[in-house]
Amino acid sequence: MSGQAPSHVVLVRPHRFRPNPQTAADNAFQHEPTRSPAEVAARATAEVDALASALRTAGVEVEVFEDRGATMPDSVFPNNWLSTHADGTVVLYPMFAANRRAERREDVIAHLQERFVVRRVLDLSGHEREERHLEGTGAMVLDHLAGIAYACRSRRLDPGLFEMACAELGYRPMLFEASDADGVPVYHTNVLMSVGTEIALVGSGMIRDPGRRSQVLASLRGSGREVVELSEAQVRGFAGNCLELLGDRGRVLAMSAWAAAQLTPAQRRRIERSCPILAVSVPTIEAAGGSVRCMIAGVHLPPRGSGP
Repeated sequence: MSGQAPSHVVLVRPHRFRPNPQTAADNAFQHEPTRSPAEVAARATAEVDALASALRTAGVEVEVFEDRGATMPDSVFPNNWLSTHADGTVVLYPMFAANRRAERREDVIAHLQERFVVRRVLDLSGHEREERHLEGTGAMVLDHLAGIAYACRSRRLDPGLFEMACAELGYRPMLFEASDADGVPVYHTNVLMSVGTEIALVGSGMIRDPGRRSQVLASLRGSGREVVELSEAQVRGFAGNCLELLGDRGRVLAMSAWAAAQLTPAQRRRIERSCPILAVSVPTIEAAGGSVRCMIAGVHLPPRGSGP
């Protein structure tokens, strides 16, 4: 078993997917589609289905929820509004884009309460009224084993809320600034880095301050991780946007086929000494500025019957 890699995940199957115009301003990974809206939506739905199938083949439990309406272009990314924790906590997060706020779903919470031990729901979404945002495990990359939350500054993360969430959940906050070569801030930490059980992938060169970069790397290594350094070009190819999961035959690292193609042979060998790479093609969804990790809300809650 791995406390870092969840064995149960939640996906959302979109029906009117499109790159979100309300997030384009600060998401440098986002691109306008060249296909018709109907074709984009159909391709995105097929990509979610392919990911769900690949995860199930690896022995990961997958719960797929159908998109509920026509006004939520980013509903395929549930990790931004939801996180779950081993102490039985479910957190609901305040979203930056107004058209993403309806993505929070009572039926998803009800599923978690039915299957797992949910001791409290920590609802931070009311801070949207104050224009304060914290977009879940997009804005934060959580080291569940060492109790550290890594986060880069952006419009999607309010530092005060980040500190508050860390205090509530028992994580030590590690906040830093990261940007691309043009000085554009990284909009979500989970495109920059991923923390697994034994390894961490990180585009540390985008943490421009050398002292802070050294502190982040020292924290990762101090928690027992071997660091796989990514270039900025690899980060742009979503190589950092991956998530370790636990299947019935052991751990796998889920990422997109494009992300996997960015890796050098040496990087791939190092990763696969820890766990195999599970690569799925999601080019339509990647055009909206997120990849495989963004599509997955991992469930870290204890299963029912596992404790008091």
